[in-house]
Amino acid sequence: MKYVLVTGGVVSGLGKGVTASSIGVLLKACGLRVTSIKIDPYLNTDAGTMSPFEHGEVFVLDDGGEVDLDLGNYERFLDVKLTRDNNITTGKIYQSVLEKERRGDYLGNTVQVVPHITDAIQEWIERVAMIPVDGKEGPADVCVIELGGTIGDIESMPFIEALGQFSYHVGPGNFCLIHVSLVPVLNVVGEQKTKPTQHSVRGLRGLGLTPNILACRSTKALNENVKAKLSQFCHVPAENVVTLYDVPNIWHIPLLLRDQKAHEAILKALKLLGVAREPDLQDWIARTRVYDVLLEPVKIAMVGKYTGLSDSYLSVLKALLHASVACRRKLVVEWVAAGDLEDATAKEAPDVYKNAWNLLKGSDGVVVPGGFGDRGVQGKIIAAKYARENKVPFLGICLGMQIAVIEFAQSVLGLDDANSTEFDPQTSHPCVIFMPEGSKTHMGGTMRLGSRRTYFKVPNCKSAKLYGNASFVDERHRHRYEVNPDMVPQFENAGLSFVGRDETGQRMEVIELPSHPYFVGAQFHPEFKSRPGKPSALFLGLVAAASGQLDAVLQNYGHESKLLPNGMSNGKPIVKPYQNGNATKSSNGSLNGVYSNGNGVHY
Repeated sequence: MKYVLVTGGVVSGLGKGVTASSIGVLLKACGLRVTSIKIDPYLNTDAGTMSPFEHGEVFVLDDGGEVDLDLGNYERFLDVKLTRDNNITTGKIYQSVLEKERRGDYLGNTVQVVPHITDAIQEWIERVAMIPVDGKEGPADVCVIELGGTIGDIESMPFIEALGQFSYHVGPGNFCLIHVSLVPVLNVVGEQKTKPTQHSVRGLRGLGLTPNILACRSTKALNENVKAKLSQFCHVPAENVVTLYDVPNIWHIPLLLRDQKAHEAILKALKLLGVAREPDLQDWIARTRVYDVLLEPVKIAMVGKYTGLSDSYLSVLKALLHASVACRRKLVVEWVAAGDLEDATAKEAPDVYKNAWNLLKGSDGVVVPGGFGDRGVQGKIIAAKYARENKVPFLGICLGMQIAVIEFAQSVLGLDDANSTEFDPQTSHPCVIFMPEGSKTHMGGTMRLGSRRTYFKVPNCKSAKLYGNASFVDERHRHRYEVNPDMVPQFENAGLSFVGRDETGQRMEVIELPSHPYFVGAQFHPEFKSRPGKPSALFLGLVAAASGQLDAVLQNYGHESKLLPNGMSNGKPIVKPYQNGNATKSSNGSLNGVYSNGNGVHY
């Protein structure tokens, strides 16, 4: 097994996750099998109980693991299925060591950070690196490891020490260190400054790790004299100093690395030059070119409660992006804070209220994503009502589906106090209820999590067609509440169709409004399995409906032999959606190529 370690210096948020994912794409294009590990030095056991404002979205894996959003980047870029153990946290390591101590595995020893914690880290890495994630037999050829945080952080010190020992343990030719650092440009003098990176590398070397490659984040490509200076002071060959400058979208990053021959430097360090081939990125290049020339916009309103940080909905953004590229449309996301649509805002901040409604009414489609808590719920209900009554394409995800059901109960069934017991435990019409297997005392890992099977009960529904006329589909879940099965007959008699259910037929998974051009809700999270070139079926349906292409998508579906790498055939989108089976701000002002109204915070 070969290992590539990606570390970060100077500041956080440089895009280590995208860099690590892009390195994986490049190595995979060289014919190597790749797996990934993300190390998060925080004490939480997993990301499940953290606010999206803290670390962005919680990404959910097939096995139910609630992990860092960077694992979503790995899965999307590499088209793999990772496990919960591919995300290492300080909490997991200490928990495993303390369990061993209680069992008596260390009987007679004083349990210490060195060697017991550092040994546990190394053993975890070696064990997880051997798990196949690409659907093939046997372990991968290369494991890309990303160390979260910044060199010098106190919390990451045990991992730095463990990785220093690990590099010695696996030996020369099996370990390559790539250090991502910042080369800022001071506006006053306009000069690329190398001192921050010099200090960062000095600190890294002082901790026992020497970088093989420097990946320098900057607004523009590094000047040759700057590369020479970094090479001299950081003891890295000049050809191993690569620039990751701002690009229109992150799909360019693997191409940037290839053009600077980063793959040759990595393969040389890993002694794989004679084994790997030249990188074949034809499909990747074709998709990136299509992405770059998109002009005709499709506006999607994102109505949520975490709109102040776009990373809170990163996978939803990516799924919308994949679908919009397939439909040959430039995605424009209109961020609408759900609370801004409510009557209370009209009284307190009329300008904010007016702006929110203008954004909603000016959109071609509406997404209400998942979330927890009652803040903004009324605004989401209002958005669902607007989309339903005005025939605007709508997709509700997890809580978004429950919101659509609540709105239908209130507006169509006339049950004014209909609600979820999450928001009103005393409601006389509980159309959304707490699941019996859930826990109300322990929050972490107690939801209905991971891949579950949904069966389509209405064969000709739009959702089933978008999934390729499938009779069932496996998608990832993360919820504590569900639609009350006792009220389902009442809903269906009024025209709301529950087209997808679990294996028992009692748990509602997908809703549709047959009288509406596209009004779909899913209890699962389809965004987690969307991939470039293989967009999520329900997101493809939303964007196609929003751009007037839904009929073409449904009619042309299934002609895989006619598919081009960019997902188009004769100008018509017939992409095969995925089934069963940290962002950096670009120079043109878009977030990973997604254009927004600016209400999200861009890092």
